[in-house]
Amino acid sequence: RMIEDLFAKRVRNSLRKIQSPRQDLTFGQLKIYYEAAGKGLNEQFAANLELLTDEGKYNYVAYLLADSNGMSIKEARYDGLTRVDLIENNEYGYYCLVKATQQLLDKVELENKTYARITGKAQRDERRLWNGRALREAVINAIIHNDYTTGASPKVEFFDDRIEITSIGGLVQGMTQAEFFTGLSMPRNQELMRVFRDLDIVEHLGSGIPRILEAYGKECFIFSDNFLRMVFPAAEPLTDQVTDQVTDQVKELINVMSGSMDREEMQGKLGLLNRGHFRTNYLKSALDAGLIEMTIPDKPNSRLQKYRLTVLGEQLKKELISNSKRYV
Repeated sequence: RMIEDLFAKRVRNSLRKIQSPRQDLTFGQLKIYYEAAGKGLNEQFAANLELLTDEGKYNYVAYLLADSNGMSIKEARYDGLTRVDLIENNEYGYYCLVKATQQLLDKVELENKTYARITGKAQRDERRLWNGRALREAVINAIIHNDYTTGASPKVEFFDDRIEITSIGGLVQGMTQAEFFTGLSMPRNQELMRVFRDLDIVEHLGSGIPRILEAYGKECFIFSDNFLRMVFPAAEPLTDQVTDQVTDQVKELINVMSGSMDREEMQGKLGLLNRGHFRTNYLKSALDAGLIEMTIPDKPNSRLQKYRLTVLGEQLKKELISNSKRYV
């Protein structure tokens, strides 16, 4: 380890200097992203973006940005507070890193649900699980600053009480923790930073860390020689009970909801025959209260339309179950 540290100080590993394991690379996806940003790529793009080694071969930066490669970003969800019970395991990649990043950001945004509380007629308090801006910065930083020379990739993990975002490699050689927390920008992968900045995915001003600190503080960072991890605790649900804010009919509907259900399934569970009565007093009331949502919101009258509980609806169902157990 001492030899590796000394060598790293003398000759810093650079993705630009590492030859790609493949030379038959294509960049159709990357060109689409540049065109969408109003910045076309000419025939000299590989040299301009530093995708070539000194010998003129495609380097590892090119490999990561190519249409096909062997790298993927990991995403996992666990049942509970530990890594014992894995319930979801996804990979985003084996294609252009920009595309993988965008898909992971979409997934994280989807998982960053909103807690809500009914405070009065047509009024709700809302709170997201995590600060959206800080979360986006953390994910992008993990991808940009990951040490791909190790062959390992970043990962995002969801637990019941937190999200953990891990990048391989500790602090960049020569940077202290104090400098890191000031927002000093010293990217591990300059070439990737250039591309992500061109596409307006990331800034080069070191504003990401201050944004994270503003939301979560220094305690959310865990440093080691081999990785850097950010741990964001999930927001607590809004605790004011919603059971007294909705009708008995809506409570009955919430009680029978399970997964995604269409109108006929819900009516059948409730034992209701009158479609109009169900729609007005059960379905519409639950939708208006934000307790259920459509699976195809863009086509409310679709024959394939189904309904599922929102975070607020799940909260209400837990309260109803808890109350029924208490009185039994």
